[in-house]
Amino acid sequence: MGFLDGLLGGAVGAEMATVVNGLIAQHGGLPGMVKQLEEQGLGPAVRSWISTGANQAVSGDQLHQALGADTIGRLAAAVGLTPAELTQKLATALPTVIDKLTPAGKLPAA
Repeated sequence: MGFLDGLLGGAVGAEMATVVNGLIAQHGGLPGMVKQLEEQGLGPAVRSWISTGANQAVSGDQLHQALGADTIGRLAAAVGLTPAELTQKLATALPTVIDKLTPAGKLPAA
């Protein structure tokens, strides 16, 4: 288990921490992941996850659209979930993970 998996496993579960860690790595780090989500129309929600206030909710469908069917399908197959199950879990896990990785309310440098 990697550092991020261990750090976040208690907050979102080891399986989802591993999935989110992979997504972040695939995007070149947290700034790249945030940029992808912002470019796909989830900017206000993502900024709420980074800020010190309440996290705005997103739906599994929004994440499926933002991350793409290929990425979601590949990740779902890797963890033995359907794409719909995975995106529902991501809709809960991703805001928590990004919130935990930005405790000061600021995105770390790339």
